[in-house]
Amino acid sequence: MDSVEITGPMLDRFDEILTPEALAFTAALQREFGPRRTELLQSRQARQAELSAGATLDFLPETKQIREDDAWRVADPAPGLVDRRVEITGPVDKKMTINALNSGAKVWLADFEDANSPLWENCVNGQLNLRDALDRTIDFSAGEKTYALRPEDELATVVVRPRGWHLDEKHLLVDGAPVSASLFDFALYFFHCARRQIAKGRGPYFYLPKIESHQEARLWNDVFVRAQEALDIPHGTIRATVLIETYPAAFEMEEILYELREHSAGLNAGRWDYLFSVIKKFRTRGREFLLPERNAVTMTAPFMRAYTELLVSTCHRRGAHAIGGMAAFIPSRRDPEVNKVALEKVRADKTRESGDGFDGSWVAHPDLVPICREVFDGVLGDRPNQVDRLRDDVQVTAEALLAVSQTPGEITEAGLRANVNVALRYLAAWMAGSGAVAIFNLMEDAATAEICRSQVWQWIHNDIELSDTGITVTRALVERVIEEELTKIRTEPGYDEARFAEAAALFREVALDDDFTDFLTLPAYARMP
Repeated sequence: MDSVEITGPMLDRFDEILTPEALAFTAALQREFGPRRTELLQSRQARQAELSAGATLDFLPETKQIREDDAWRVADPAPGLVDRRVEITGPVDKKMTINALNSGAKVWLADFEDANSPLWENCVNGQLNLRDALDRTIDFSAGEKTYALRPEDELATVVVRPRGWHLDEKHLLVDGAPVSASLFDFALYFFHCARRQIAKGRGPYFYLPKIESHQEARLWNDVFVRAQEALDIPHGTIRATVLIETYPAAFEMEEILYELREHSAGLNAGRWDYLFSVIKKFRTRGREFLLPERNAVTMTAPFMRAYTELLVSTCHRRGAHAIGGMAAFIPSRRDPEVNKVALEKVRADKTRESGDGFDGSWVAHPDLVPICREVFDGVLGDRPNQVDRLRDDVQVTAEALLAVSQTPGEITEAGLRANVNVALRYLAAWMAGSGAVAIFNLMEDAATAEICRSQVWQWIHNDIELSDTGITVTRALVERVIEEELTKIRTEPGYDEARFAEAAALFREVALDDDFTDFLTLPAYARMP
């Protein structure tokens, strides 16, 4: 079979994105790189089996020469990515597209991944919104309020995050099989928007999620080379920032930069997925890798401190940007006291990052752009970044990265209930098409939902006794908590019984089953139309 077939509906204007030429470009990438992607996903499973059997993570002996070679550097920062002191993240719906570009942030991470629910409509409309934004034809109205783009020189630089290598796009079949969601998101944006970005003096830039090895980074680099050749775009025009958000990737930071060096824009500390990956990778190892409840794990925990210090020193040694983690707080217009406490935490977090040498950081809401910018302005001044701060004082060992057992904090009934409640609310919203959801003044996405469900799984499998009640976490206890939390949610306006029943069933599958599901988005996506 040699064909390209769209199985999703062709809605209004979808023909502008899903053109024969764009689909042929996508299919060509899938045919060339799909088999390697499959092999690398199989390598992930093999590595997981080794870890589950007792192996550990360490810096790779076979790539020691790359780490010890002081000569190589990544490419110089590309136009629009020299100054990244504030980056805002969010999905690619119309309102967010306009608000993020207008936010005053230097960069907008236009997210097809953790902040996007991958309904077919979301994925294709997101591509339309990006193209329309570059053409300045995008607009949005809500009641009497209208949203429009500011002048071009006031807009954030667009950096697109495609979905991870592990995900498929089931609505586009290439030779009878679903296309890689990574290649689908990348190819359509690159095909339609690369030249548009170049015409504006910038370029097609990307954030690469969920990478677990330098071989996976090499695959992306080869995709970039082929895509530029196919569209006759100069080599090195693409730039990509890799999220270090999996435990294995923390031990291969230099190798990842090396593989992408001509296309590299640095590394980002993806803290929430990193915590999830810690649990996932060492889930069979008992209490040695047990984490306290989510809100107790701060960036000052020894193993998290080692991870971020190593990221900054690695990036700056190679001339690359180091971008800090997410400030997920959503300001409340009704509770100034909540705002005061939360904003103090945001300020402290960004102060720590800027002081450690990060060149910028993430926020989830436009109202947080000023505070992040103020903190980084205080350190950077007129300089666009602090890549020249080499952090030669940092010496991080594998043992320091693995020191999860030194993390302070407790596991309480309140923490258990919070994990269950947030996961239920998020999954209900995700299945309905919203990937970024404000819950209890925090912007939750798939990464935070993964922490919630994986912690519950870990606590059950380690017979954890709740510190405030003395009760052991069991499936029966979690089942009772699910029902009690659902009872609370049922009293709220807009409650949808069918949607929450589906969310509860999905949560039970990914938190209570004996087998650990690699990503909750896999069974969730299977339930989607």
